[in-house]
Amino acid sequence: MRNRIGLMLTFSGVLLAAGIACGQAPAGSLTFEVASVRLSAPIDMGLLAAQIQAGKIPRFGPHVDGSRAEYDYMTLKDLIAEAYNVKGYQITGPAWLGGQRFDVVARMPRGAKKEDAPAMLQSLLADRFKVTAHHETQEHQVLALIVGKDGPKLKDAAAPPEPVADDAPLKPGEFKMDGPDGPIRVTRNADGTTTMNMGAKGIITQRIDMTNQTVHLESSSATMTGFADMLTTLMQMGGGGGRQVVDMTGLKGNYVVAVDISIADLMAVARERMREMGMDSGAVAAGGKSADNMPEASDPSGGSSVYSSVEKLGLKLDQRKTQAEQVVIDHAEKMPTEN
Repeated sequence: MRNRIGLMLTFSGVLLAAGIACGQAPAGSLTFEVASVRLSAPIDMGLLAAQIQAGKIPRFGPHVDGSRAEYDYMTLKDLIAEAYNVKGYQITGPAWLGGQRFDVVARMPRGAKKEDAPAMLQSLLADRFKVTAHHETQEHQVLALIVGKDGPKLKDAAAPPEPVADDAPLKPGEFKMDGPDGPIRVTRNADGTTTMNMGAKGIITQRIDMTNQTVHLESSSATMTGFADMLTTLMQMGGGGGRQVVDMTGLKGNYVVAVDISIADLMAVARERMREMGMDSGAVAAGGKSADNMPEASDPSGGSSVYSSVEKLGLKLDQRKTQAEQVVIDHAEKMPTEN
């Protein structure tokens, strides 16, 4: 049981980092020299467990290195967000955009820079998925991260985090993704924790506490923007409907932060992800249970433990409406044209 839960939460943690990674700025009308778009293979939970135990974390999300650009296990919605420099909640389009996952491997032309990749991805989506879109400013409901009535109860970080070196060699159990503020390094540690080094936004460590049946996320030096990103992913994992958490605290420093969420809520969402991946019947290779037999969320509304953890820091999550740029999808095909 513990191994199955740990495996699924590590998988969720890697997807967390992949979600944070999306959103680099486009840079003009450019195209890849060659690109391959294929359906992602179904997740083999047994193989995934073996890889994680061996310290090999699977690759998810965007990776641009030299002349090679890869986008692994990403939905069309993820790819659009990466190409248009927006978050997922800023995309207005059909629900199926977030269903099927794809692997994209492309070669960049000679002389192209890493920051050119999103514009090339835009061109690829237009060519292979026939994506057309326009921009609008719309009112959007978010969760505002604000200071509580008695003021913040945050401890200042000892020092801001060091930038992540793009060319530093990878350590055992570590892989790299590209993020809007530089590279992100994800490490599966020997003690079972997972660390996500986001550079300027902070270093986040995920720990599973089986005694209290919670997942603990903490950072010794996080900006409030980085903390908001972390909370967004927790709310998505905990059944919060994917609502975006937006930093409105006005706090500009680096702080020690920590939040917890119940494993039952995470497992409920993992069950839904397994169904989406076609594992709603039969045994799961890693644990021997079907998705339908996974535990239900202890709190159907989801995320209550996140709210209380935030309040302990002298902060608050407040439902608000704000104007946000939206990428409105006018047309897209569910499947790409042939390679």
